[in-house]
Amino acid sequence: MKKGSIKNTRMNAEVRKEIQSVVMNGLKDPRVSPMTSITDAKVTPDLKYCTVYVSVLGGEQELEETLEGLRRASGYLRSELARTVNLRITPELRFVPDRSLEYGAHIDSILEELNLNPEDDE
Repeated sequence: MKKGSIKNTRMNAEVRKEIQSVVMNGLKDPRVSPMTSITDAKVTPDLKYCTVYVSVLGGEQELEETLEGLRRASGYLRSELARTVNLRITPELRFVPDRSLEYGAHIDSILEELNLNPEDDE
């Protein structure tokens, strides 16, 4: 399967949806914040690995605890993924923080600052 193909894109979306569902409904680890969102999942073309991007509403402490809880529950999540998604190989899950929302907020603040303090070139 080629990276970026329609099949790969659909696979990424399906894996993201199923992991989000299991995290919200079936995971009982107290370290995992209830305000956890799975923002994206990228499955490698050989289906052996999946990078799961995680966003948590809260501070850095909540994010680290949630990532640790998800890493500890990766076997359970992988087995649930194998049960719900029909794959030849169930990918090994790797959880990483998604910093895109923070980056977007930073860019917005810079743009807002530029709009409030326009440079006079006259």
